[in-house]
Amino acid sequence: MPQYQELPCGGQVLDIDTALKDGILGAALEPGDAAAGDAGKQPVELRKMMDELDAAGDGGGDEAVPAVFICPISLEPMVDPVTLCTGQTYERANISRWLALGHRTCPTTMQELWDDALTPNATLRQLIAAWFSRRYTRFKKRSADFHGRAADLVHGLRGTAVPRRQPLKGQARVAALRELRTLATTHQSVTKAIAEAGGVALLTSLLGPFTSHAVGTEAVAILVCGVPLDADAKAALMQPAKVSLVVDMLNEGVADTKINCVRLIRILMDERGFRPETVASLSLLVGVMRLIRDKRHPDGVVAGLELLNSICAVHRPARSMIVSIGAVPQLVELLPELATECVEPALDILDALSAVPEGRVALKDCPRTIPNAVRLLMRVSEACTRRALSMLWTVCRMAPEECAPAAVEAGLAAKLLLVIQSGCAPELKQKASELLKLCRLNYTDTLFISKCKLTRTIQ
Repeated sequence: MPQYQELPCGGQVLDIDTALKDGILGAALEPGDAAAGDAGKQPVELRKMMDELDAAGDGGGDEAVPAVFICPISLEPMVDPVTLCTGQTYERANISRWLALGHRTCPTTMQELWDDALTPNATLRQLIAAWFSRRYTRFKKRSADFHGRAADLVHGLRGTAVPRRQPLKGQARVAALRELRTLATTHQSVTKAIAEAGGVALLTSLLGPFTSHAVGTEAVAILVCGVPLDADAKAALMQPAKVSLVVDMLNEGVADTKINCVRLIRILMDERGFRPETVASLSLLVGVMRLIRDKRHPDGVVAGLELLNSICAVHRPARSMIVSIGAVPQLVELLPELATECVEPALDILDALSAVPEGRVALKDCPRTIPNAVRLLMRVSEACTRRALSMLWTVCRMAPEECAPAAVEAGLAAKLLLVIQSGCAPELKQKASELLKLCRLNYTDTLFISKCKLTRTIQ
């Protein structure tokens, strides 16, 4: 039997029986898998199966999706394949859109279409459904195994296993928590099974005054994996004793532990009943700044900046504490080395700190504030330009005779002209104009004009 069957319009479709038997699309059906003929009886629709597998990162299992399943237009697996008169198969919605735009050629071969009829390729659709049904069945079996194991671990830790046993202690508890964390980080859906088995209350209770560092580390790591936290759990986690324990772990743990502790505190800050004074702790702020300065761990820099930015936003008194630990010069020094996605939150923090007198003085006294801020103008984004311009305005207004000439020497004048001539927001242009006037008033006119021309020529 040939692998392809001729269509009346001259095209070809795959013959499912021969394709599976010859293995041109991968392994043949295995015992226990859904049969190709039963694909239409699956309770889950094909598109829903694909979406669920894709969301779980298991779209093809150990096999790549066969090329014949892929629509040449969207490069995505097809759900409703149709065949043109040229013999090429496409997803119906994609080829219909192509034809609706007035095209009368085959997108793949560019042959002129002598017939624009779309012939449903039922055989290929069956084949796609059978292939994804096998993947879906295996995925569900694996998920059930993972969920069951996660529930067993939670029950073992709680002492509610059947037959009833005492809760796990010592190294057995640490090993069970470590395995539970591996399951939660590897399979996102496991977090729901953990919550359903009472894992949230368990993990919260483990963060107590007599908790060992190893147990606390694993508990925090699981909590930030996406385990759903209800209001009661968040309220329990916000108790001063538990927050203090998390802060201690932040200052004493390895990099992954530090990052998880920062993420947990950030999660708790989104709770409606969160008390801002909870984060008004020098130990917490120092630990966060240490994490931000550790450039070996980019995830830690991102997490630290996000938390510090949130603290500045919700608790104004904490800004003075942040300034007191030397955060302003440290953040200013880091600006040129930060990844693009980190520059904006860092500038947001500096902008918030400049709202308090100590922050403004720290910005002015830092020798790198002006050159680093000038460098960021018209670089990353308009938001970054706005923040950098605000920093420069702050320091130049505080000490115009000292800072304005230094800013011009750093190339500020030419950058301000670029802002004024750009498509930035009107208020940003207005701020640039005002700062330009301030610089001109504190710089010799002749030198100011020549500096503008020279800097623009170099750029």
